[in-house]
Amino acid sequence: MKYFSLIWSALFRSKTRTFLTLLSVVAAFLLFGLLDSVRVAFNSGGSVAGADRLVVASRLSITQMLPYRLLPQIQSTPGVQKVAYAAWFGGIYQDPKNFFPNFSVSPDYFEMYPEYVIDPAQLEAWKSERTGAIVGESLAKRHGWKIGDTIPLQATIFPQKDGSNAWPLKLVGTFKLADSKRRGEENQLMFHWQYFDEANQYVNGQVGWYMVKLDSVNQASRVAQAIDAISANSSHETKAQTEQAFNQSFAKQFADIGLIVTAIMAAVFFTLLLLTGNTMSQAVRERIPELAVLKTLGFTNGTVLALVLIESVLLIVLGGALGMGIAAVLIPAISAASGGMIALGGIPAETWGVGLALMVAIGVVVGALPALRAMRLRIVDALAGR
Repeated sequence: MKYFSLIWSALFRSKTRTFLTLLSVVAAFLLFGLLDSVRVAFNSGGSVAGADRLVVASRLSITQMLPYRLLPQIQSTPGVQKVAYAAWFGGIYQDPKNFFPNFSVSPDYFEMYPEYVIDPAQLEAWKSERTGAIVGESLAKRHGWKIGDTIPLQATIFPQKDGSNAWPLKLVGTFKLADSKRRGEENQLMFHWQYFDEANQYVNGQVGWYMVKLDSVNQASRVAQAIDAISANSSHETKAQTEQAFNQSFAKQFADIGLIVTAIMAAVFFTLLLLTGNTMSQAVRERIPELAVLKTLGFTNGTVLALVLIESVLLIVLGGALGMGIAAVLIPAISAASGGMIALGGIPAETWGVGLALMVAIGVVVGALPALRAMRLRIVDALAGR
C-alpha cells in the first residue's frame, strides 16, 4: 500500500499512548486465546475413536445410578456389538488437592477402548487381582507409582461395609494413549466394579453408566432410542447419547465453559472498545490540522476515511496478533505443567479465526466515528482552528 508509511507514522505519533494501548489489546487477546482454546477443547468432547460408542446414563443426572440387571437387555438390542459398564468412585489420594478421576469398571472395559494401550500381561494380571488397579502413565509418573505399589484411596462417598473409608488398591498395570491431544485421559484410575459392588456399604447391583459399542456408526440414533425404550416410564429412565455428547454434558455438570468464557470476554472487549475508542478519537483530534493539509494536497474524503480506519484496524490487529501469539506459546507450557489434565497442543484454528474476525471488527467499530469526523472535516474550519 503506497500510504502505509503515512499510516504507520500516524499510528506511532504518540509512542507512549500507542504503546499503552497496544498493551491493553495484547492483554485482552492473550486472555481470549487462552480461554477460548479451553472452551473449544471442552466442546470437542471426544474424538473420532469414539464415534461408534454410546454412553447410557440416567436421564435425571449422571449421579443417579442404574440397575445392573439392564445389562442383558441392552446387550440384546439390535445394532449393539458390545456393552461395558462403570461407576464413579470419587476417592482421594492423600489430599483432596491430588484429585484425579477414579471409578470401578467391568472386566471387559478396556476392550471398549482399543486406543488405551496396555501390556497384555498387565491386563491379564489386573483381571485376576481382586483389588487390582490400572492407571494412566501420566498419573503414575505424577505420583511416582510403580507396578506392585499399593495405592491407598480414601472414600468420600462409598465407605466399606465395615465402615472404613480405606480402599487400598494394588497397581498392576498402566495404559497410555498415542494421541497427544488425549493425554489428559491418562490421569485416571480404574479398578474392578465387582470388588466395589461387594465391598461398599451403600449401593449394590448398580452401575453408573453403560458403554455401548455399535455395529455401525449410522445406527447410533436408532439404537439409542431402542435402549431408552427399555426403561421408559420406570424409576430409572435412561438417556443414551454419543460419547462426544456425554463428555460435553459431563463437563457442564461442573460449569458451562462456553457461557463463562463469553461473559468474561464480553466484559473485557467492552472495556477494550471504550479504551481504544478514546485513544483513536484523541489521536484524530490532535491531527485535525494535518488532516486538513492532506485534503488541501488533494486527498479525497474517502481516502482520509480509509486512512483513519486502517490505522485503527492496524492498531488492534498488531496487539491482538501479539496477544494470541503469546497465548500459543503459553498453552503447551500450561498443558505440560498440568500433568496432562489440560490437553492442548496450541490455539485451535477455530479460535484463531474468531480472534482475527474480532480484531478487524473491533478496529472498524473503534475507528468508525473518528474516521467519519476526519472525512467530514472542512479545510477552512480546520486551518482556522474552529
